[in-house]
Amino acid sequence: MTHTMNTIAEQLTHKGYIVLDNPLENQLTRQLFPRCQDDGQARFQAACIGRDKKQIQTIRGDVISWLNEDDSTDLAYLAWMEELRLALNAELFLGLFDYECHYAIYHAGAGYAKHSDVLAGKNNRILSTVLYLNEAWQAGDGGELVLFDPTGAEIIRTIAPKFGTMIIFLSESFPHEVLISRATRRSIAGWFRASGSSASLTN
Repeated sequence: MTHTMNTIAEQLTHKGYIVLDNPLENQLTRQLFPRCQDDGQARFQAACIGRDKKQIQTIRGDVISWLNEDDSTDLAYLAWMEELRLALNAELFLGLFDYECHYAIYHAGAGYAKHSDVLAGKNNRILSTVLYLNEAWQAGDGGELVLFDPTGAEIIRTIAPKFGTMIIFLSESFPHEVLISRATRRSIAGWFRASGSSASLTN
């Protein structure tokens, strides 16, 4: 765990993002998979965009469910992220205050157009995270995350949503999009936030 935290801190400092292969214990990742199921119990709702929380499926087509601390599996994931928050604050002085996250399901035909995780007029999202929960994902299944440079003009990285893969990146620095999925695509999307003001990697 310590090695993972050190690697994350180093890559965020030099590149602003990092892609990790299976950073969580395999058992926890597998326990998260059944939690990310649209099981007809009204746990998942259509996602919204913008400060006015509009639902526009041509821009964003996923359904989401916020993690619940009353569930032991969700709590274990949140505990791992809390350890990461404390480690990054110690290493990088980011002033990360809390973490919020939700399960996200993109059914076939859904995607998310290029966007920034920092809402207009608000800059308290510092780091974005995505953990993918897609078993046996194939290249033709689509649903890749495309990470752009800060101008949004150049593609930096394209990440396949393979099971157990996690990406962490500076929220304000990297516009990104989710390409159209051709199979059901599952993930946990989250954000480390600062309290009241933004932080940077320079101290």
